[in-house]
Amino acid sequence: MVQLNSDDLGRLLLAVGILLLVARLLGELAQRIGQPGILGELLTGILLGPSILGALAPTAHDYLFPAAGPSVLALDGLANVGVVLFLLVAGMEVNLSTIWRQGRSALSVSLSGIVIPFAIGFVAGWLAPGLLGCSDQADRLVFALFLATTLSISALPVIARTLMDLNLYRSDLGMIIIAAAIFDDLAGWIIFAVILGMMGASNHGLSPNSAVFVTLLYTLGMLTAGRYLVHRVLPWIQAKTSWPGGVLAFALSLAVFGAAFTEGIVVHAVFGSVIVGVVIGDSSHVREQTRMTISQFVSFVFAPLFFASIGLKVNVIANFEPLLVLLVFGLSCSGKIIGCWIGGRLGGMSKREACAVGFGMNARGVMGIILGLLALQNGVISESMFVAIVVMSVATSMIAGPAMRLTLRLKKRRRLADYLSSKTFAGWLRTTDRRDAIETLCRVAANGGLAYETVQRAVLAREKTMPTGIGNGVAIPHARIEGLQRPILALGLSAAGIDFDAPDGEPSHIVFLILCPLNDDGAQLQILADIARTFSSPTARQEILRVNTYTELLATLRSALTDHH
Repeated sequence: MVQLNSDDLGRLLLAVGILLLVARLLGELAQRIGQPGILGELLTGILLGPSILGALAPTAHDYLFPAAGPSVLALDGLANVGVVLFLLVAGMEVNLSTIWRQGRSALSVSLSGIVIPFAIGFVAGWLAPGLLGCSDQADRLVFALFLATTLSISALPVIARTLMDLNLYRSDLGMIIIAAAIFDDLAGWIIFAVILGMMGASNHGLSPNSAVFVTLLYTLGMLTAGRYLVHRVLPWIQAKTSWPGGVLAFALSLAVFGAAFTEGIVVHAVFGSVIVGVVIGDSSHVREQTRMTISQFVSFVFAPLFFASIGLKVNVIANFEPLLVLLVFGLSCSGKIIGCWIGGRLGGMSKREACAVGFGMNARGVMGIILGLLALQNGVISESMFVAIVVMSVATSMIAGPAMRLTLRLKKRRRLADYLSSKTFAGWLRTTDRRDAIETLCRVAANGGLAYETVQRAVLAREKTMPTGIGNGVAIPHARIEGLQRPILALGLSAAGIDFDAPDGEPSHIVFLILCPLNDDGAQLQILADIARTFSSPTARQEILRVNTYTELLATLRSALTDHH
């Protein structure tokens, strides 16, 4: 029996400590310069792996990260647990009902955004496997399917973070992108699970057809019966156990059980975990604060170990081939951006918004890296191709935000103060119920000649799609109204606070109702961004909660806007 002796345990603990410390420092540095934290975590592995530390100080590298031995197996085990739990978090971002509630635009973006890049990737992988880094022992069909899936999948966590950074997460455009990314992620993981089944079926005595059947049966069972059972059990766990320990233990245990099951049949553990995440995250009993707690626990402890360990496995510098990197990057961007642009236009979006959707959906992030690592471990691709996929995944994630910001730039800048009036200032709300507050603001906003029932129905439908609390005590219920000529803003204040299910778990004291025309030329996006920027300041929030009249409101608001613009 292989055991960790004192020296092995010391190496393991030292290696884990160094990886976590450097990954956190570089992750924080990456975020300070406007890049995703995963970039710093990947750089950690490159710095401490064979690429740099192995070349500059081989003795130190071999001591910390030896090529073989019990400590290597233990670190690899921790990294695998890390990716299983990270995929749980990614799956929890999926809201199945969001796909259907977004209508024609989201559906057309989803379908076109996965079909077109999938077709491009499959044709390229089938016709030029050698040029695109197919390993010598890999089956051509499996490689073509892998490349097609890699080029068509999106990184939902990265996309969500990008939209949050741009203050667009709760907007109509943001919801279309999220819904399309959910569909693409789910479809991509199912397809890739089938590919893994085709590769591993012979090792389990199963035919490829049996592997596909078991994969689809697991998915269907979890998304139906499993989803129902989890939804029924969650309230009991929340009521009978301490928070957040009870829900955290339940979610992590279920993810590990699902991962163990899919690893035990013919599919990789990550597929079982991501499906469990979808099942848990789709329950209405899971609040935003619970999601954030699970996400932070995983993201700050387990995920950095996995992403840092990637650089320990491959010498990035030695396996960097510029031509292959450019080819993979070009295929990736062209297929996804063009596909989503076509889908957006077919769904009735403007050229600018359709282009922004394409850049947003183009982020591959951690999903592309995980798919690439699994393909490398199963002998489907070469190390050079894996490096190209890592570079592509990081680069597409880095350019998503700046490209969306540039694409959505408008000629006239809208600010919230331009659309408020004395008639739409509701003053202090006397209710603590979300629906009552929305209906009060709808009545105030409809005083200008709009049909109250139409406004109320549209705003409540949007709220049902996703809660509109954005944190910092602010909520922004909104809708697009047919026949409206220009945006209308209504504002209500609450001393007690109203639960709009904000990510920070805090009640909302400042509630903006935003009504925009169906074709608003980006007005909603700019108003939402302006609100988020203005009330990111505690001083601005405190000052506005002291007003009693519209005149006081206008003076305070204009002062806050001047300070923050």
